Amino acid sequence: MSAGTLAPFGRARASLAGRTILQVIPRLDAGGAERTTIDVADALVRAGARALVASEGGRLASELQAIGGVLLPFPAATKNPLAMLLNVRKLARLMIAERVDLVHARSRAPAWVSLGACRIAERPLVTTYHGAYNGASTLKLRYNSVMARGDVVIANSQFTADMITRLYPQARDRLCVIPRGTDLRAFSPASVERTRVVRLRETWGLAPHERVVLVAARLTAWKGQRILVEAAHLLQAHGLEDVRYILAGDAQGRDGYVRELDALIQKCGLAGVVSRVGHCDDMPAALMIASVLAVPSIDPEAFGRVAVEAQAMGAMVVASDRGAVAETVLAPPQTPAEARTGWRIPPGDPQALADALKAALTMGATAREAISRRARAHVESRFSLEQMTRETLAAYLSALPG
Repeated sequence: MSAGTLAPFGRARASLAGRTILQVIPRLDAGGAERTTIDVADALVRAGARALVASEGGRLASELQAIGGVLLPFPAATKNPLAMLLNVRKLARLMIAERVDLVHARSRAPAWVSLGACRIAERPLVTTYHGAYNGASTLKLRYNSVMARGDVVIANSQFTADMITRLYPQARDRLCVIPRGTDLRAFSPASVERTRVVRLRETWGLAPHERVVLVAARLTAWKGQRILVEAAHLLQAHGLEDVRYILAGDAQGRDGYVRELDALIQKCGLAGVVSRVGHCDDMPAALMIASVLAVPSIDPEAFGRVAVEAQAMGAMVVASDRGAVAETVLAPPQTPAEARTGWRIPPGDPQALADALKAALTMGATAREAISRRARAHVESRFSLEQMTRETLAAYLSALPG
């Protein structure tokens, strides 16, 4: 089943009115799955449905409540097998008490719990394959397989869909591709007040003349912050000045990796040039500041939300050419140079990253403006929030009986 064969959104809105839809996710902190949970909850409320989220909470919980969604405190993050087994009946009782019509699981451990609970309560299950989950062992593949066991299985990119089809061919007829959507009103240069930009530059300690290369990702080795530091070292050695490299993202307990990053920054003589700034609450302003957004991931990105948001804001994008990046960032050789919306580079290659960053940073104003216009148009045509929520609600409708 493809996204194009799902029920029209108008019918989905009418049929979902009065229904209760439960999304299950470990926590409501930063991330593509978490942001999508809130966006879909908002669309459900606007369609007249009850939007419930079973989660341990997090920084987005208040936003969920503000849009009319309901947080159901639930230990969804646990991976302890005994706790998960106990959670199955706990979730089933919760579903029956709340008269849930459909469950949407967005992570593997809670998806196993949701699968068991849906069988007990006889409710349909939708799953979203948000990541290119690691693991080649039989045990790991079986653990990951739960994300391909929904009555409807949503892939967040064609790359992800191809991976699911290869690993779990039995899911082919239940599979649809719904790319992550971007709020084109929030991620628009015209929507970002100058005071927000000034405030964030001050918070990050930027001088007025300094340009910014931004990496906006949680601090984990596969996101490639080390590659960015090495590329910054190469650029500084070749005389590229007045550039600050900002690493924005939570460590999420990875203290060892943070120490490695800090040691590498010191070793390369980049103290005060490369800065860790923690989580950023205002990504539109951050992308307004960025001359270039870098996505130096080592492992495949199943979608790559921030690269799309950056293009919506008109920022230059340099991304590792793995996973779904070929769908989100248009660049040679697959795309003619005059149609590029960014740069794609080999993963794990500091020199290639440095070369692309230099090309983006030294490009003339006219060429930059042309790329910005193409990038915005690319996002508008394929990755709007309205398109994502419309297709997701249609997927719900297709999974509901009758």
